[in-house]
Amino acid sequence: MDREASTARRTVVVELAIVFGATLGLSGLRSLLSLLDSLLRPEPLNEQSVAINAPRAELGLLDLAFQLTSVLQLAAWGGLGAYLLWRSGIGARGVGLDRSRPRQDLVAGVGLAAVIGIPGLAFYLVMRGLGLNLTVLPSTLDDTWWRLPVLVLSALANAWAEEVLVVGYLLSRLRQLGWSDRRSLLVSAVLRGSYHLYQGFGGFLGNIVMGLVYGWAWQRTHRLWPLVVGHALIDVVAFVGFALLHPYVSWL
Repeated sequence: MDREASTARRTVVVELAIVFGATLGLSGLRSLLSLLDSLLRPEPLNEQSVAINAPRAELGLLDLAFQLTSVLQLAAWGGLGAYLLWRSGIGARGVGLDRSRPRQDLVAGVGLAAVIGIPGLAFYLVMRGLGLNLTVLPSTLDDTWWRLPVLVLSALANAWAEEVLVVGYLLSRLRQLGWSDRRSLLVSAVLRGSYHLYQGFGGFLGNIVMGLVYGWAWQRTHRLWPLVVGHALIDVVAFVGFALLHPYVSWL
């Protein structure tokens, strides 16, 4: 390996460390610490609960502002990955974020949501029943006029940040480093699972499976929009559906 290639390789490695050290990699570490804290408590995991979208201020409008800053942060994380790909010459079309196939991307996204969403709910219920997962509350926000729009925005931002960073950006960079598709896919999936560890072992394993399916789909098609659409649909149904149905459905 010549000196120029070695320098380019180190640049990619440093960039990956910085990006994920400030975004989802750091979230994975915090999630691991959260799981350790839950395991050290006397209550079994399934008798503990964790909220994904929770109030952050007493005053309603201030809470709204806090929620929107979280949405903005996630949007910026995904934007950072897209920008770095663009700066490196890959661009939106290179990872499938262009607008050339909107109808096909939408249909494929709905299919990915169905493949992951329905079995995922069943898997969560089984793992919680076995005591291997916390009770996940997708939303504990108060019933305000802005709750549902914020939950939708949160779902969209989650999908954008995760799919751009963990699939489009990470897999593209690992390919530049000469990694095989199989090895890259496994790393991407484990990273996705890591920042869901706060939910318990079910959240970790379920999201590894999602990462394997979504990453494989991208490696075959190089279309990222279906992954964003599919992920967003899953989260919208989970967040909004829970908020609307939880008072009436005891097993949620």
